[in-house]
This record gives sequence, C-alpha cells and structure tokens, in this order.
Amino acid sequence: MAKTILAVDDSSSLRQMVAFSLKAAGYQVIEAVDGQDGLEKARNQTVDLVLTDQNMPRMDGLSLIRQLRGMANYQKVPILMLTTESGDEMKAQGRSAGANGWLVKPFDPQRLIEVVKKVIG
Repeated sequence: MAKTILAVDDSSSLRQMVAFSLKAAGYQVIEAVDGQDGLEKARNQTVDLVLTDQNMPRMDGLSLIRQLRGMANYQKVPILMLTTESGDEMKAQGRSAGANGWLVKPFDPQRLIEVVKKVIG
C-alpha cells in the first residue's frame, strides 16, 4: 500500500507541484490549504508524513506541528517543513516544535523525493 503524505501549503501552485512530484514517485497525497485545514484532515486519518509550509493564514506551520505533536497518533510521524524561511532561529523553532527536517523553497522535486524516501521509504 502506498504511503500517504499530508501536504500543507496556502499556495495552490506549490501544493500542485508537490502533489505531482510525490504522486509520480508512488505516494498518495492529501492536500490542505493552511494549518487549520491540515489539522482537521490529520484528525480524520493518520498519514505517514506531514510536509508543511510555515507562513499560512489561520494557522502557521509551527502551530500546526505543535498541535499534531500533542495528538497521540502523531507523536512519531515525521514532519518536514517546506518553506521560504531558512534562518537558523526559525529552524531552531521548528525543531523545538517537533519538525524532523527542513526543505527550502523553491524546492527541487528530485531532492524532495530523495528526502521523503529517506524519511519514510
């Protein structure tokens, strides 16, 4: 069975590029338009990996990660940030919130697939 990835980003074009890349590599993708939408979708099912942006309306990525880490079935699920934010302080906040890794936009689809495969196979 294909592994499922929750892709959370307020940019529809970026979500489409991420989903296209991941689906081509054999993953199932659930798209969410912001952190709040991502949290609602995560409550309805468990996924194998969460990929989230930081800067989004309604709920940002760090808040989403903290909320997910508070849920029993998401304490061990890998969470990767995919964002334009690349500063050391923001990365430290991400790690503190529970992020397992960091990718900077614009992303290289091949690099994204390599990282995902490394994290969830």
